[in-house]
Amino acid sequence: MSPTITAFANSPDRGRGLARDMRVRWALEEVGQPYNVRLVSFAELKQSDHVARQPFGQIPTYQDGDLTLFESGAIVLHIAQLHPGLLPTDANARARAISWMFAALATVEPPVLELQEAQFAEGDKPWTEQRLPLVKDRIRVRLAELARCLGDADWLDGDFSAGDLMMVHVLLRLAPSGLLDEFPGLAAYCARAKARPAYQRAFAAQLAVFTDSQAI
Repeated sequence: MSPTITAFANSPDRGRGLARDMRVRWALEEVGQPYNVRLVSFAELKQSDHVARQPFGQIPTYQDGDLTLFESGAIVLHIAQLHPGLLPTDANARARAISWMFAALATVEPPVLELQEAQFAEGDKPWTEQRLPLVKDRIRVRLAELARCLGDADWLDGDFSAGDLMMVHVLLRLAPSGLLDEFPGLAAYCARAKARPAYQRAFAAQLAVFTDSQAI
């Protein structure tokens, strides 16, 4: 049987590939694993059957037989461990790739999310004008550090891995801000990842959901 993931029935990212189910779709496409998608409305996110899969009422979730997972990082790690193609076979290189997955979620993503919160959830607050430059500077520090680690390499550590997948998807959330363009090496890194056939298939699948929802 193919695993089933959940995704927004009407994604707030308007089909730009930024919702977190994109990470799971991309991982499944990279390893060649067919999957099913259960579309969930915003109202359904808080209903008991979905909360039983995702206790915080979010997406994505992953179900395969009697296994149910939530949190995109945990799901991608499970896929990468289950199928060849996203983690190196060498034990040390494998551990480093997993470290980059954690770095994407725990070190790079938090200030990115803070920026989105300041712009959209708190855009009308009196402190937003003063807060935004501080948040952007924190992001620039992280991007400079990441750019130094990447250097002139195509990927963070050898071949493309789940670490790159998670890192690139976090970085792509910065595209509307223009901050990524300040670091040409990172912008090129993201462009290489987006050119991968697996990314293109995952993006098209997520975009199709938004397109179909607008046609109804």
